[in-house]
Amino acid sequence: MTTHTIASREQWLAARLELLKAEKELTRRSDELARKRQELPWVRLNKEYRFETDEGTASLPDLFGGRSQLLVYHFMFGPDYAAGCPSCSAIADGFNGFAVHLENHDVGMIAVSRASLAAIQAYKRRMGWTFSWASSLGSDFNYDFNTSFTEEAQRSGTVEYNYGPRDMTWLRNAPDPVPHAAMAGTDNATYTREHPGMSAFVLEDGAVYHTYSAYARGLDALWGMYQWLDRAPKGRNDNGPWFRHHDQYDS
Repeated sequence: MTTHTIASREQWLAARLELLKAEKELTRRSDELARKRQELPWVRLNKEYRFETDEGTASLPDLFGGRSQLLVYHFMFGPDYAAGCPSCSAIADGFNGFAVHLENHDVGMIAVSRASLAAIQAYKRRMGWTFSWASSLGSDFNYDFNTSFTEEAQRSGTVEYNYGPRDMTWLRNAPDPVPHAAMAGTDNATYTREHPGMSAFVLEDGAVYHTYSAYARGLDALWGMYQWLDRAPKGRNDNGPWFRHHDQYDS
């Protein structure tokens, strides 16, 4: 028998209208935050980065594809992974469908990982994805935007992530591999040398500027699956890493 509050339709409507006030306030606050993101100063990038794409070797300006804006998803897929991170893959399941709309609104969208281009292409075929995805293997790109870390930095016990120090000492006592590392076909240390993030850039008068980056819970709003779960009766109902690559669920 349920222990949740049960009410009449009239009581439910009164409670729903009260919640609606809070939802509207959150929407207004979200609009305000979006404006503040757009008001952030820009940082000109003077460093050249090289990527491998389906069309060949490319520079960062090339990734814009003739558009003035570029959104990059830093996808956790290292050179020693057997598959992409399950969390990043769940996020990619969402943006795979809407990337075409951004691309027709002057916004390029691309995933970038340190895996080889051949590994990326094979995984894209497995997942049935069509979005653009470039390899930054051999480039400092993901390191410079704080989503990849060297073994030396990891062994020090602390890496710089999400604009502050992140403790990595938990690796010493964690069961190996943790579930998501196992799903990616690698060990904990190798898995956690990559972290998720997104970065935004603008191309103006031939120069590329970095405008914004977000990490960790800052990616929540980009994770379409969780936006739906937040509206389900039991919410996210997370009890450990429950989700998998979309082709790995039991039929």
